[in-house]
Amino acid sequence: MNQLDQKINTHFPGLVVRKDLVKAVKGNAIVPTYVLEYLLGQYCATSDEATIQTGIETVKEILAKHYVHRNEASLVRSNIKERGRYKVIDKITVDLNEKTDAYEASFENLGIKKVLVDSATIKQHPKLLVGGVWCICDLEYSFSEDVNTVPWILSSLKPIQLSHFDYEGYLVARSQFTTEEWIDVLLQSIGLNPEAFGRRSKLTQLVRLVPFCERNYNLIELGPKGTGKSHIYSEFSPHATLVSGGEATLAKLFINNTTGKIGLVGYWDVVAMDEFAGSNKKPDIKLIDTLKNYMANKSFNRGTGPQGAEASMVYIGNTSHNVPYMLKHDNLFMDLPETYRNADGQAILDRLHWFVPGWEMENLRSEMFSEGYGFVVDYLAEILRSLRNQDLSDRYNHLFTLSSDISTRDRDGINKTFSGLMKILFPNGEATPEEVEELLRFSIEGRRRVKDQLMRIDQTYGKVRFAYQTKDGRWREVNTLEEEENPNYYHRTSDEAGVDESVSVAHPTRSPDRTKPPVQEGPELREQHLTFQENQKGVSYDMLFGTYLKGAHAVTVTDPYIRMFYQLRNFMEFLETIVKHKAPEDEVDVHLLTIEDEFKAELQQENFEKMKEAAAALGVNFTWEFDGAGAIHARHIVTDTGWKISLDRGLDIFQYYEMNDAFTFANRLQQYRPCKAFEVTYLNVTPGD
Repeated sequence: MNQLDQKINTHFPGLVVRKDLVKAVKGNAIVPTYVLEYLLGQYCATSDEATIQTGIETVKEILAKHYVHRNEASLVRSNIKERGRYKVIDKITVDLNEKTDAYEASFENLGIKKVLVDSATIKQHPKLLVGGVWCICDLEYSFSEDVNTVPWILSSLKPIQLSHFDYEGYLVARSQFTTEEWIDVLLQSIGLNPEAFGRRSKLTQLVRLVPFCERNYNLIELGPKGTGKSHIYSEFSPHATLVSGGEATLAKLFINNTTGKIGLVGYWDVVAMDEFAGSNKKPDIKLIDTLKNYMANKSFNRGTGPQGAEASMVYIGNTSHNVPYMLKHDNLFMDLPETYRNADGQAILDRLHWFVPGWEMENLRSEMFSEGYGFVVDYLAEILRSLRNQDLSDRYNHLFTLSSDISTRDRDGINKTFSGLMKILFPNGEATPEEVEELLRFSIEGRRRVKDQLMRIDQTYGKVRFAYQTKDGRWREVNTLEEEENPNYYHRTSDEAGVDESVSVAHPTRSPDRTKPPVQEGPELREQHLTFQENQKGVSYDMLFGTYLKGAHAVTVTDPYIRMFYQLRNFMEFLETIVKHKAPEDEVDVHLLTIEDEFKAELQQENFEKMKEAAAALGVNFTWEFDGAGAIHARHIVTDTGWKISLDRGLDIFQYYEMNDAFTFANRLQQYRPCKAFEVTYLNVTPGD
């Protein structure tokens, strides 16, 4: 175990589990993660390896004996008959039979119906009436010659979820972790490896948890396939339900007028609409009207009087184009059904509190899944559910003031997202001013993404200045990352998109303390300071350094971290940039000052020799030296033409990408790699200037 694993085991004993154990026990069982972790939490919530191995075998045995596979349902039914009583793990849905005035259960995998359930059980677990609940049950079999008598008898039923929760103990334990540690704990708890994500990506993943802790929160996520958009809503919590796009009906979501039965929004904390995108789909207009009213007013009315509900709505869909294409030809909502983009449907989009940029999420790879310890997911689900009773939306008011032209609806989206993130990260409310500002900016960006796209669709939406003021009177603008990457397309309307490709839309006014060039071009040759956001694409060494390297005959690079393979590859790509920007007949001397690798110095030297040999053939004379004291920290590039380029991250500006895959463009072209957050300062150090 690493230090974080040890710490979470110390402060949350019996409530955490090693996340790779789910794979070890799942086998071919089609069962949600929270069901498996419920069992693992009973037998493997420990750091003792021997106990874990024994627990794994116990859980495997329980699943083998009691989990009902559909293709083995007949065998299980036979076991119940022969033994008289048998324990099963299955998904159960209950309906009221008005003819007999009795509740009847249906077992999804076991394939039996009309099993009688007493009213007390329904009162205790009302979710059985809608959507189905995974349960551990004892079933009995008693044959009767009366054809109207069902032989199956439900003797006990226990939904698979946490039975109790100590909120005060949770707050005390949370205070033992730093913010970075806590974010990583949460990432591991939802099954992700925090080392594979940057700060912005971590927060984006955690926004998916806001609907669980914030009542009536409306979230949309659009992005490519394979990024894990629906996983958290189908596997993570017993309080969420995932609805296929083709199954979303008025009766299922809200109320069945024939039976009077309340729909999903009345029983679940989160209702996620999967497969929401699809431009050819034609959703029911009445459903849209009801959704629109529910998302705005937290109530619905289908002719039986107003009904209130607290379920958060999540909309998930796949995009069929990349962001530049969508911005050039239409808008980021272009893959949604036309009905949602016309005058009536826009009201639903305007009620979205945050827009998750799914295109920033990478396809999930094996190294992105956690093997460390995290909360048993039903414990985390109960934490989030208990937080729904709180409101932390005002925790930035003593530090920042939103721009006055931000509408009430925009403020509502910003405030609810901010409140949700505060609950998740700082349930004690003890965030530093810098942390509060980070969450506020993040909350504003997601709501701005919604509003900017609505303004592209319908020009009657007024322009909004998404900014806030600090207590010392300074204004700070908040832009979306798509705006930074695509300034020429971002502010076109959908009518203008793709009409006149020669028209270049002016970049919006930026905050006075931060400037960025359009990433498609290199920066102008002058003194300046540039800031780049995490996950920003379109950045390359050519763009950053090319203009400043032209004409140079001597270049000195100071970077203490040119040791590991990816760092060495970065430096090789820097040499490639020099080759691209020098005249073929010229020679350039490149000198590297770095620190010798403590453990693999011989391999480091060997790689430098290979670079030297390769560069020499192209007119680049590469030399290097190691700082003997090993104390250098500065990272910069100095040219004999009088320029010094200071880099807060050195050449290490790119996030992880698969270097061994020759068939990914991120491997071949730097501009397709997401960046880390970094800053560059260009200084003219020519003597006498």
